[in-house]
Amino acid sequence: MKLNKIAVVGGGTAGLISALILKKRFPNKTIDVIHSSKLGIIGVGEGSTEHWRQFMEFLGIDQFEMLRRTDGSLKMGIMFQDWADKPYMHSLQSTFDGKAGQHPIVYSNLIARGVDPLELVSQSSVNSLIGQDYLTDSKKFYANQFHFNTHKLNEYLLELCVSSGIDIIDDVVNDVTLDDNGNVKSVTGEKEYKYDFYIDSTGFKRIIIGKLGAKWISHAKYLKMKSAIVFPLPEEPSIPMWTLAKAMDYGWLFRIPVYDRFGNGYIFDSDYITADQAKDEVERYFGKKIEVAKTITFDPGALDKVWIKNCVAIGLSASFVEPLEASSIGTSIQQVFLLMHRLENYDDAVIESYNKSCNDILINIRDFIVTHYLTNKTNTQFWKDVSSIELPKTLKKKLDLWKHKLPVSEDFSSESQYILFNANNYLMVLYGLGLVDKDSVKLEYESYPEELRNYIESILHQRQSYEMNSKMMTHKKFLKKLRESGE
Repeated sequence: MKLNKIAVVGGGTAGLISALILKKRFPNKTIDVIHSSKLGIIGVGEGSTEHWRQFMEFLGIDQFEMLRRTDGSLKMGIMFQDWADKPYMHSLQSTFDGKAGQHPIVYSNLIARGVDPLELVSQSSVNSLIGQDYLTDSKKFYANQFHFNTHKLNEYLLELCVSSGIDIIDDVVNDVTLDDNGNVKSVTGEKEYKYDFYIDSTGFKRIIIGKLGAKWISHAKYLKMKSAIVFPLPEEPSIPMWTLAKAMDYGWLFRIPVYDRFGNGYIFDSDYITADQAKDEVERYFGKKIEVAKTITFDPGALDKVWIKNCVAIGLSASFVEPLEASSIGTSIQQVFLLMHRLENYDDAVIESYNKSCNDILINIRDFIVTHYLTNKTNTQFWKDVSSIELPKTLKKKLDLWKHKLPVSEDFSSESQYILFNANNYLMVLYGLGLVDKDSVKLEYESYPEELRNYIESILHQRQSYEMNSKMMTHKKFLKKLRESGE
């Protein structure tokens, strides 16, 4: 069936990303976004994974303009505080990505020497410093990830849609009509709308895909977070280049720095505390009162099938694990990139393959998130319980493989290439949590030829020298100068 008209129902981040990617891929197709300006969006701040860089490059988005328009900031990774004996950072940077075959030999060098977990990342990132030449040379990509003001990001993406020739229809879809073959014939709000294909980005409502019989598969057996309070706080003297993920008594606190404020949230297990008790704990931590913007409840999991007939669910309609590791935007981007190669001339075999890949993405995220909770924390009953939950078989198999070895790309070979988290992502978290066998890593590292080991030492020395001798500025000063340059 030839597709001439595609509707994206839902105007949140996932829906607008979907429309922009598909319009770029299919410029001659009609692509409309149907959403209501009266409906709110979730979030007081949002972070991305490195997939945002791929999204920007595909669309030709200027990173500086994007940062200015969204009150954005650079994100070098996630700083984990109080999850282990020492803070650690999940931050992948090209300097440390050297390999001997598949073996991550630069990380292997550092781990063999027993360095502090924070030494697995650039010290300029840890110190919130950035090279001054970044402002004058946009090709110097120091960041692949970013933080945004969620509402300004939404406004910016809407404008990009309009300038790309995507029509924005302001309406609330509340009914779906199917044809005799079970395909979506039309969707209805104040008017009836007919298209050849539909993207359901209606969030937890799942208005279209739910009508087609999609079922939610809960992963609450493994993922215990199910509630959150979110709240903004004023800016501070410095702007870190990371999302803070701080372990609390019954979950964890995120802090997302944007240009003029922090977006914050306490993600907690409501089996142990209420939202009011979560608020009290946060206020004790900050030493002041907070004003909760939203209280959110969720069931971590995903649809059994995200593509049914002539509809694909993308965003919260398709899956939601929990906010740890900021996987939502990256998942949406990967889903749409995958879809744009499957949409033309699709059939049942293509749909089945797409659903398999999307399930791989979800399982990969689920297992990666579960890994973070393998801590030795025992200060509350929650942490005693959560660190001893039954592990998914897919994760247990990998952890058994990594008892005396570092993760390598081959360990993920049976999964879709669109998964978000790979070998080095796991390496950073496992080392941060003290789950890497340093003696085994040292033994393997020292088995490599001395010439290669000397070369690795030189790479690390050059990096250290660069950071010591480069002209650097604070992240906050960089963002201020960036805004001034656009005025």
